[in-house]
Amino acid sequence: MKTNRRCRALLAVSLNLMALLFSTTAFITTHWCEGTQRVPKPSCGKEKKTNCLNYGGNETANETNQNVVHYSWETGDDRFLFRYFHTGIWYSCEENINAAGEKCRSFIDLAPASEKGVLWLSVVSEVLYIMLLVVGFSLMCLELFHSSSVIDGLKLNAFAAVFTVLSGLLGMVAHMMYTQVFQVTVSLGPEDWRPHSWDYGWSFCLAWGSFTCCMAASVTTLNSYTKTVIEFRHKRKIFEQGFREEQNFLDQEAIKYFRERSVQSVTQSGEVSMDSAGFGTSRLSPTSA
Repeated sequence: MKTNRRCRALLAVSLNLMALLFSTTAFITTHWCEGTQRVPKPSCGKEKKTNCLNYGGNETANETNQNVVHYSWETGDDRFLFRYFHTGIWYSCEENINAAGEKCRSFIDLAPASEKGVLWLSVVSEVLYIMLLVVGFSLMCLELFHSSSVIDGLKLNAFAAVFTVLSGLLGMVAHMMYTQVFQVTVSLGPEDWRPHSWDYGWSFCLAWGSFTCCMAASVTTLNSYTKTVIEFRHKRKIFEQGFREEQNFLDQEAIKYFRERSVQSVTQSGEVSMDSAGFGTSRLSPTSA
C-alpha cells in the first residue's frame, strides 16, 4: 500500500509542476492570439523598395511638396499589406513594415474602456491561479518527502487537493475572461490594430494545458486520499471482526472452562460426602460390637 501511495503522490507532484510551468510560461508570453492585420502599404522611398506604393515621378519632389496629388494604379487588396501580430495578456506585438523587427504596445491600453475591469480581473485571477498552484505543489512535496506519519500525510493530501481544485477553477475563469476581452477588442478596438484574421496561439494552448494538468493533479490527489482512507477503514473493519471473533472464542472457552470446573467441584464434593459417610460407619462398627 505504501508503494502505491508513493507512486500516486509522485504522479500528482509531476502533474502539478507541469501545470505551474505551463501557466507561468503562458502568463509572461504574448502568443495567446495571433493572426494578420490589414494595413495600407507605405510609400516607396530610398530605403523602402518592396511592398510599397510607387506613385512614380520625382520621389524627392513628392517628399518635399506635400500638396502634390499622388496616384496609384493598385486597387483592392493590392493596396494593403497583411502584417503578422501576436497578443498576450500584457502586450500586443506587430510586425514592423517600415523596418526589421516588431513593435509592441500594451494590450491593456488597446482594450475598450468597458472591458478594462474584466481584463484586470482576469490578470488577478491568473496571479491567484499561479499562487495557489505553488501552495498546492508545496503541500504535495511536504506530504511526499517530510510527512512523519500516515495521518499527517493524509491531512496534507487533503489540503493540497483543495488548493489545487481552487486554483484550477480560478484558472478556467481567468482564461475565459481573457478570451471574452480579446473578442470584444477585435470588434471595438483601435482601427489601426483590429485583426483581419486571427486564431489562438501556443500560449493559449499552454494555458488550457496547464488547467488540464492542474485538474488531473487534483483528481490524483483526491484519489490517493480516498483510497488510503478506504484501505484504512477496510483494515480496521477486518481487525474489529477478528477481535470480535477472538473475543467470542475466548468467552466460549472461559464459559466451557468454568462449566468444567463447576462440574469437577460438584463431583469432588459428592465423593467427599460419600467417603465421609463410609468412614463414620466403619469407626462405629467395632464399638457397637
